[in-house]
Amino acid sequence: MKRISTHILDVGRGMPAAEVPVRLERQEALGEWRLLQETKTDSDGRCGQLLPDDRMPPGVYRLVFDTAAYFNANKVDGLYPRVEVMFHVRDRESAFHIPLLLNANGYTTYRGS
Repeated sequence: MKRISTHILDVGRGMPAAEVPVRLERQEALGEWRLLQETKTDSDGRCGQLLPDDRMPPGVYRLVFDTAAYFNANKVDGLYPRVEVMFHVRDRESAFHIPLLLNANGYTTYRGS
């Protein structure tokens, strides 16, 4: 099964970032972005499967995190209103876990397992 997932940890608060709006998009041939899935992180800060089906053609994908909505809900004055993480899917790759470590003044990401 092909899979794209994410997990957000709010390292400033020391807990998962729940209810963060997340979009998965794929770049089309002419450069436009096509929405594949739109959801929110669960109570553990996770989106377990963002692909709407079992297809994951090679190309450029991006995760868009609406961090402004999360910071506003938690009464935090965050610096980054949105975080966009682009990544390249190659032939024969079948699983991507892209965690986001977040705080009010910074973020980092990596390819997890």
